[in-house]
Amino acid sequence: MPVYKAQDMQATPDVKNPSVMMMQFGGELIKVGIVTYVGDEVPPPHSHPNDEQWIYFLEGRIAHLLGDEIFTVGPGDLVHIPRNTVHGIRILESPCRFFSCKSPAGSGGLSEDYVAVPNVEELKQRLAEVS
Repeated sequence: MPVYKAQDMQATPDVKNPSVMMMQFGGELIKVGIVTYVGDEVPPPHSHPNDEQWIYFLEGRIAHLLGDEIFTVGPGDLVHIPRNTVHGIRILESPCRFFSCKSPAGSGGLSEDYVAVPNVEELKQRLAEVS
């Protein structure tokens, strides 16, 4: 189907973090979805060795670690995450909702191609310092 009505779609828990709700679809070359975080539970900083990602923020506010920098991101902001770039978030204002687009499509799941990073605690501490 070429047109999807977001209000009619069923959100399902993320396979890696069940507190995160996703409405996701995989096409031939890209995968997309609307992701909602309620509360402050988020995945640890990580990278995607094969996926390039774009995120358009719809609601809420986050501290966003991207490589060596941290940005405050909110509604209307568009974030580009190149392949192999370490990134992570901390919720500043909940709920946080965004549209995510990743390529290549893989199996269509937004949580695939996920690689943990060795300095997770250090990166979480950097995010915790943002208000």
